[in-house]
Amino acid sequence: MKGNFGTGSLLKNRMTLLIGLAAFLLTGSLLASRHSHQASEAATALTIAHQPLLIAGPGRVEPYSEDIKIGSELSGRLKLVKVEEGDAIHRGEVLAELENSDYRAQVESARANVAAKEATLRKVNNGARRQERNAAWSSVSESKAVMENALAELRRRQELFSAGVVSREELDRFARDADVAKAKYQSAVEQHSLVDDRAREEDRSFAEADLQLSRAQLHEAQAKYDKTFIRSPIDGTVLRKHHRSGESVSNSSTVPDPILTIGERNILRVRVDVDETDVSKVRVGQKAYVTADAFGKQKFWGRVVRVGQQLGPKNVRTDEPTEKVDTKILESLVELDPGSQLPDGLRVDAFIVPGGGEVAQAQPGRF
Repeated sequence: MKGNFGTGSLLKNRMTLLIGLAAFLLTGSLLASRHSHQASEAATALTIAHQPLLIAGPGRVEPYSEDIKIGSELSGRLKLVKVEEGDAIHRGEVLAELENSDYRAQVESARANVAAKEATLRKVNNGARRQERNAAWSSVSESKAVMENALAELRRRQELFSAGVVSREELDRFARDADVAKAKYQSAVEQHSLVDDRAREEDRSFAEADLQLSRAQLHEAQAKYDKTFIRSPIDGTVLRKHHRSGESVSNSSTVPDPILTIGERNILRVRVDVDETDVSKVRVGQKAYVTADAFGKQKFWGRVVRVGQQLGPKNVRTDEPTEKVDTKILESLVELDPGSQLPDGLRVDAFIVPGGGEVAQAQPGRF
């Protein structure tokens, strides 16, 4: 009996020892795991503490060229609008045309006037035609013959008057005829000289100035006619069509009246409102990305290409009830990487990485 009792007590003591040892080891393991977890959390917190805070702000998508509103320099009615929204366009392409029949008529009239002035100048430079010169010389010859005949008759009458055959009255009459004949001859000589001579410098200068004036009038008429064709200044896309064929457009410096809005969408940009408290952290070349509700969590990466130089009021409102509307912002421009497909004018949330890295956390409450 004593032997059995001693053996049972020994086994019981061993079991107690094993259970105690297992409990000790389990407690140590739990403590080590907890310590490791705490150390990991501390390391993570330290890492996050050293991460740069993202500079966040609202933005709006725009084409690389910005929105270009195409209008007319002339007021009138649209004869034709040749493009629709979404159409690709090229530099110099005619996008719309005004009613221009009256302007075309002015061009034709001015062109005909130029042709007339050119003919006048050629006439001045070339002088009289050969037939006119021959006619003038014939007049000289005829008046010379008449003059010589009158002088011969006057000499005969003088001889007869000396012989007492004719009276003084008859002699005076033939003398007057001879004077008239000489005057006509001299006039014919001067007329021939005028026809046969080169143009005077003042006549040539007047004709040249008259031609220059008519050409300037043609250029003016052509310029007005050309303005009835509205052409694209860039290669891009039609973003908005404001007017259609048959509608009237006006040229006003106070009330813009665009026909189309176009832009170059090969590369997109986002105009970002940077809060005034973050302006010292923004630099050209920093990485940035944008997100939009319509695209879920998708990020569209890019870089800062322009930083404004003057603070101003907000350009983009977020519709958040807690938004501060009196905050000043610095407008900055983020150029998205090629291939980003976002609609023009889309409101987005922009995030700029101050250190240029892609791992950072956003500052809360910036919107």
